[in-house]
Amino acid sequence: MATKANSPKKQGFQGVQAAIWIIVACAVAAVLFYMFVLGAKSNFAGGDPEGQALNGFGLIYKGGIVVPVIITLLFTVIALSVERGLALRTAFGKGKLPKFVSNIKAALKEGDFAKAQKLCDDQRGTVANVVGASLKAYKEMEATSGMKKAQKIAKIQQAHEEATQLEMPTLQMNMPILATIVTLGTLTALFGTVVGMIRSFAALAAGGGGDSIALSQGISEALINTASGILTSWGAVVAYNYYTNKIDKLTYALDEVGYSIAQTYEANHTEEA
Repeated sequence: MATKANSPKKQGFQGVQAAIWIIVACAVAAVLFYMFVLGAKSNFAGGDPEGQALNGFGLIYKGGIVVPVIITLLFTVIALSVERGLALRTAFGKGKLPKFVSNIKAALKEGDFAKAQKLCDDQRGTVANVVGASLKAYKEMEATSGMKKAQKIAKIQQAHEEATQLEMPTLQMNMPILATIVTLGTLTALFGTVVGMIRSFAALAAGGGGDSIALSQGISEALINTASGILTSWGAVVAYNYYTNKIDKLTYALDEVGYSIAQTYEANHTEEA
């Protein structure tokens, strides 16, 4: 295992580890939004939240107690999307990743390790940290005697893998929460739909023309919760797949550069130490 002394120095925003506080903040914001924005008197006829809705905000308010839950999930998706965006921006570094990988491979081909290290220092980010750790291992193996070439290559690959393992938790942080909301948003929408339909059928069972308002409100509540939950799940799916794709690209770049460093050592050292 890599020690702290050998760990690459992390710079920039690395993400929020205690995501529970993001969820709590989103829950508080959702309740306040439901009460004071959606439930504002100006959204209803006669200023009465129990009356007829005059606009979309009032209509969403009519969705009932499930609405704040769905809004909490939606706000959480937005907050974590921003958080992951900032963290991955730091992970990718300052320059464009494909260009950085190309420049590193060119420097390795030329045998200019000082240039490769400078590229890492200028780029920063996850890939640069891992490449820097691999270059350090490369130099250490060149100065090490009494080991076969295959063993030295294995040591370089091990250093690369250990540095990658140190960086991966930062990349994957909070992604499981987004994946959970994909399903949770749909289930919450279904729950809200069922609650609204129960109210509708209860009003229908009561009979009489006076219950037509309660019937329509129940159906409206069911449809509002369905639409809100689907919107939340849709946003979570898009965010999760988008950031998963970016992580995959970064992981591929790590593998590509790691392979290039090992191959360079093999090509430049034909005899056993």
